[in-house]
Amino acid sequence: MPHSPSSAQRGRVRLARGASPWLLPTVATAAVSLTRARRSGRWAAVAVPATALAAGMLWFFRDPEREITQGRVISPADGVVQSIMPWKDGRTRVAIFMSPLNVHVNRAPLAGTVTSVEHIPGGFVPAFNKESENNERVVWHFDTELGDIEMVQIAGAVARRIVPYVPQGTKVEQGERIGLIRFGSRVDVYLPEGVDVAVEVGQATTAGVTRLDRD
Repeated sequence: MPHSPSSAQRGRVRLARGASPWLLPTVATAAVSLTRARRSGRWAAVAVPATALAAGMLWFFRDPEREITQGRVISPADGVVQSIMPWKDGRTRVAIFMSPLNVHVNRAPLAGTVTSVEHIPGGFVPAFNKESENNERVVWHFDTELGDIEMVQIAGAVARRIVPYVPQGTKVEQGERIGLIRFGSRVDVYLPEGVDVAVEVGQATTAGVTRLDRD
């Protein structure tokens, strides 16, 4: 059964795992510049953009608790449905574009066992571009009650790092946090043959909340 956070937990926003390399230097710079700005106009000029950048980083790396939806396949990402494409093998690919304003922690679309986590090197063109098919990415496979489910995290023009949270062989619950993509990207989910899509192109999705399949 998916974990359901308490009302107190739902009101709490934590920071994403894997944020430290970006977050700590910006917050430290902002803190130092604010302290020294009291004695120096030069540091005051630095403090304004440094504080704004630190605030932006805190917002980007937010990781709110979610009430996980009941359903066969749920969205692994916050974003907007970019495309819905039938695949030659009968599956349907649902591509979700994540802007820098979205939460970038990704969640398991189904409960199951992680059978593969494969990092594939590539380029860094914008994730909404067709050429992004060749971008840096991490390909996940889950052994689930619906069979093998494939999910792909794709880096974008700014996203240069995909951080998986769980290794191959891990059993995950539906909606469990499984990874992070830094700074704008895309996540693809391949629905099995016979599973009808419940979302449409242009629809906003919320990780762990929006259901991708229809009964």
